[in-house]
Amino acid sequence: MTSTLPGFSIGAVRVENPLVLAPMEDVTNLPFRLIAKQYGGPGLMFTEFVSAMAIHYKAKKTFKKLQVHPDERPLGIQIFGAEPDIMAETARLCEESGADVIDINMGCWVPKVCKTGSGAALLKDPDTAEAIVRAVVNAVKVPVTVKVRAGWDYSLFAAPELAQRFVDAGAQMITLHARFAKQGFEGEADWKLIEALRKAVTVPLVGNGDVKTPADALRMLNETGCDGVMVGRAAISNPWALGRIRAAMVGEAEPPEPTLEDRISIAMEHLRMMVEYETAADLGPPSPELRACRALRGQIPMYIKGYPGAAQARERLTRCSSVAEFEDVLREFVLSMEQ
Repeated sequence: MTSTLPGFSIGAVRVENPLVLAPMEDVTNLPFRLIAKQYGGPGLMFTEFVSAMAIHYKAKKTFKKLQVHPDERPLGIQIFGAEPDIMAETARLCEESGADVIDINMGCWVPKVCKTGSGAALLKDPDTAEAIVRAVVNAVKVPVTVKVRAGWDYSLFAAPELAQRFVDAGAQMITLHARFAKQGFEGEADWKLIEALRKAVTVPLVGNGDVKTPADALRMLNETGCDGVMVGRAAISNPWALGRIRAAMVGEAEPPEPTLEDRISIAMEHLRMMVEYETAADLGPPSPELRACRALRGQIPMYIKGYPGAAQARERLTRCSSVAEFEDVLREFVLSMEQ
């Protein structure tokens, strides 16, 4: 079927459909993104957020986040920091690594980020926030985008004024998570804030917050007028959710639900890709396999969530330390389902 909804452009970067994969720390690494692209087909994806200060001090663990694969384009690398010069320096390295877009994180509310003056803390310091956008725009040739929260707290819907300042400084897309920073992930996202911001800026606007189903995505598009819909937590260990959402947004037939065997096959593919990713990073002990297993102990169990008896298997999966252990537990789970 032909598309009923256009994508959008961020400067010279064309986004072919309106589905955007959110940046998620410890989730949207290279293996996850490649799986999301294959089974979900988002028009644009973002990396985990990258600490500009860690890049400045050449932290190998952070540098591995800059890897870009040709199959995942267009890709945005999201960076965070509080110092314009260091953010500009990091943006240049991201561009050299192959980023199609540089995204500035002004939405992360977690204390370890905000206490440095980064992330959502910049919502309380508009002058520094604008200076960061301007410095990054001047440092790179690729488009620069900004992800914001609605404001720091309920006392002020800061996004429209801030977004206009960022656009004036050269930002070519804004993403709004329609919660205030003080909310974290609590309460409901207020999509009326996205609608209000749509009226305030002329660059592409991506809406974010509480999109879990195809119906949610279509409703956000229709109610807010946003150009794209960002999906985050609903995609964790479930790239097929992205596929269903994308299909609805572009007017295609909904893809079939994956079988249990499909889910386990992709879970193991995810784990093996993660081992390769950690091996290439060459970070020293513990072993790449153990690092990969630890990183996915929370995600592999979610691939089988909802099946009878899955809770007991998931509890065992959270203790696995090798690929073989994961395979054994999942094989036993499939056998138990067949009895």
